[in-house]
Amino acid sequence: MFKDILLDLMNERNLNQRQLAQKANIPPTTISGWLNAGRLPDYNALIKLSKFFGVSGDFLLGLED
Repeated sequence: MFKDILLDLMNERNLNQRQLAQKANIPPTTISGWLNAGRLPDYNALIKLSKFFGVSGDFLLGLED
């Protein structure tokens, strides 16, 4: 679920993994782990993503629409 939401948000902004890593100040290997290995973000990364995309952490985790 998180992976799909993140991919949708990235696609809406025409961002690839490298660009998201640079803009959100998150290591590229971390983003790759989320997208390819099914990992979930830790608390700090979730906050960074929420602020960057302007959505709630609950939205990112698929807990709200």
